[in-house]
Amino acid sequence: MKINWGTGLVIAIALFMSFILYFVIKVQSNSKYDNELVVEEYYKHDARFQEEMERVQNAHDLKQKPIINYTSQGITIVFPESFTLNQITGTVSLYRPSNKKLDFDTPISLSNPTLLIPKSKLVGGQWDINMEWQYAGKKYLTKEPIYIQ
Repeated sequence: MKINWGTGLVIAIALFMSFILYFVIKVQSNSKYDNELVVEEYYKHDARFQEEMERVQNAHDLKQKPIINYTSQGITIVFPESFTLNQITGTVSLYRPSNKKLDFDTPISLSNPTLLIPKSKLVGGQWDINMEWQYAGKKYLTKEPIYIQ
């Protein structure tokens, strides 16, 4: 049987479409290729964008800012000595961009100027730290990515 160029072209297109369809189905059905949003309620989060920018600007305008570091014990957040510790409230949210199941929040409760998030709660890789906090009635938001080895 002889195949002309038209039949060959149709066969090539059909094979290519099958190849692409195979990979689309494989990626959608395999949990290894999880493609979920970083934030659950993305549009609700986006609606509060202006408020968030004001809190980020408040944190940026501080003369003495909290310092976020990675140490051998874990992540330390050091608040300036000039702050009254019992007036600082809020939460520290750690987001793992690659795995939503590892995300967690830690309330800010200080007895000394340093807040420690133990290394035992953290796995290696990229983490996004969002610290939403209040001091003396003013709201602040500090965002910082950190890489843990």
